[in-house]
Amino acid sequence: MKRGSGAKKKPAAVKTKRPYLRIATEEAWLTPEIFSLYRKMIADKSSNDPGFMAMWGLIGANSQVVSRLLDLGERRIADMDASGIDKQLLLLTAPGVQVFDTATANALAADSNDRLAEAIRSHPDRFAGLTAVAPQDPRSAAKELERGIRKLRLNGAVINSHTRGEYLDDPKFWDILEAAEALDAAIYIHPTTPSPAMLKPFLDRQLHMAVMGFGVEVAFHVLAMIRVGVFDRFPKLKIVIGHAGEGLPYWLYRIDYMSRLPGFAPTKLQLKPSEYMRRNLYITTSGVPWAPAILMAQQVLGVDRVLYAMDYPYQFVPAEVKLTDRLPISAAAKRKLFQGNAEKVFHL
Repeated sequence: MKRGSGAKKKPAAVKTKRPYLRIATEEAWLTPEIFSLYRKMIADKSSNDPGFMAMWGLIGANSQVVSRLLDLGERRIADMDASGIDKQLLLLTAPGVQVFDTATANALAADSNDRLAEAIRSHPDRFAGLTAVAPQDPRSAAKELERGIRKLRLNGAVINSHTRGEYLDDPKFWDILEAAEALDAAIYIHPTTPSPAMLKPFLDRQLHMAVMGFGVEVAFHVLAMIRVGVFDRFPKLKIVIGHAGEGLPYWLYRIDYMSRLPGFAPTKLQLKPSEYMRRNLYITTSGVPWAPAILMAQQVLGVDRVLYAMDYPYQFVPAEVKLTDRLPISAAAKRKLFQGNAEKVFHL
């Protein structure tokens, strides 16, 4: 059996009677080596990030989730078949390599990308994937992103939000953004627990994960990037966020209104925040198979900006797929949601 493939032979190409493929665009995986290091950090309490310790103390004890994260072969494909998912876009789960020292993070990112590319070669009709990078070393991360896109034929990048409490609004990370824009590679900002500086009230109330903390953390990250002019500096940069936009579509009117107040941005922005959202941001439906949220996102941002995702294996409920199938939208909009937008954004 090939390393990372998880299966001995390729399955048949996907065939469907539907007028679209169902492409799921926020589907997590993990290498055994990274998982082992997470477990070691939990056991010896060597991490200074209490959010990571709480999150992986819980996830690491869930054998069903862990076994699915580690599988890039037969079990994952069987789960896809059971739920009607034709293709998964795979991303290294949170916090990825972003909790390690720089040398370890760079090595693990490169190894994970090699393994992911191998799994995709074994199942090209079922898998695509995003390049993991180590923002701790922005120049090396930019080079690894280029390697992922040009050599490994991956489909973008994943950054699991903050890196040791630091965000992509800091110019120190802009080598990564510059590379992504030049490569036309979308960056998926995936949630992790809030950074240590904002974590305590969430953790004290057990709101640090998907109930609230994840969404707050990514929404904060995106707005921080907008306010410092990231999207004026990189007007063609593509950012993807999940979970129906982490609340941002619902807030856009008030964000626009309040962003006019003095002191919101360090320099004058060229556009309103909502206009950057409609130009530079895409959102996925991961974990939110809920018509009111999806329809509002399509109305606020446009049908070209919303992509389907499941959030496997954290929210693996096969029946949720058909809930999304039954959305009261046109056939053309449904095809964009499930297939066309993913193909365009991630060059599938």
